[in-house]
Amino acid sequence: MDNSTRGRLLVATPALTDPNFERAVIFMLEHNDEGALGVVLNRPSELPVATTIEHWAGRTVPPSVIFLGGPVSPSSVIAIASVHLDDAGEHWNPVVGRIGTVDLDVGPDDVPGLDEVRMYAGYAGWTSGQLEAELFEEGWFVLEAELPDIHTDDPYELWWEVLSRQPGALGRLAHYPRDPQDN
Repeated sequence: MDNSTRGRLLVATPALTDPNFERAVIFMLEHNDEGALGVVLNRPSELPVATTIEHWAGRTVPPSVIFLGGPVSPSSVIAIASVHLDDAGEHWNPVVGRIGTVDLDVGPDDVPGLDEVRMYAGYAGWTSGQLEAELFEEGWFVLEAELPDIHTDDPYELWWEVLSRQPGALGRLAHYPRDPQDN
């Protein structure tokens, strides 16, 4: 697939008003001819990781809560991790650079080179052609992901932070009001 968004960010345009994705920043884990899958990076819950996945709690980055990764399969958990090795072993699946998913069925000590981890309940998913249609309708900006996006310590500001580093008119959207009625 030539236009895969795997390893990139989908950033909701201001026109996207679906409550699941309004001002969402999604890290794309997969995108191929069969569909696409990603996790919403900027929706922390109030549920501490320590109450659900105790053996991983000491390795998560603050805020150490389960994030709401998306509306699909909300009872499943996906862990996004960064590693400092080229190969972190069989329990780590690279997505882009040092960022990938990690197998939660093993302990953190079983993943060589593990740096930081964040947990996501559920995910955002698209069937074949669905994401392409949303991109054609300009519902999303496709932007490059950076490691600080994945492990941001201020997820509520991520939409504005990602846009602020973009050149030109896209970067000016970082000044978009939080509530359009304030405009």
